[in-house]
Amino acid sequence: MSQKKKNNAYTDDTDKFARELQELVMEQIKKRYSETVIDHWQNPRNFIKLENPDGYALVKGSCGDTMEMFIKIKNDRISESGFQTDGCGTSIVCGSVATTLAQDKTFIEALAGVSADEILKILGGLPASDVHCAELAAETLRRALADYLYQKKTPWKKNYKRS
Repeated sequence: MSQKKKNNAYTDDTDKFARELQELVMEQIKKRYSETVIDHWQNPRNFIKLENPDGYALVKGSCGDTMEMFIKIKNDRISESGFQTDGCGTSIVCGSVATTLAQDKTFIEALAGVSADEILKILGGLPASDVHCAELAAETLRRALADYLYQKKTPWKKNYKRS
């Protein structure tokens, strides 16, 4: 057998092994996670750092993962939201869902509607060992909203100028 045929056979075997391993891993993931979790894991939404956000937060979770969230407000609604994390796949999934839930919501709607429970509901639940990721995403969004309030220029302050 020529060297080229040996290399092709080796490559074919390696490719076949990689495909089989990937299928096995996906089978295990599908047993543990819903299709929605897998979709947000493979196709995260809003995984972006927004420049000049109106609200920003950086939170470190109980597991050591950190998450950043960025929100922009236009016409009293969240017009853009983004997040970044150095965490696991489940942190990415939860950040994706949290920012998707917040999109086009008013401040109050986002504050009331984006919770760990709501994230878990949309995902069809998570294993107990991953629930803290939903809590991290919800808390990071709450803090970004709080930062927006802190940074917001309020009209009444114009009447109380310091001399």
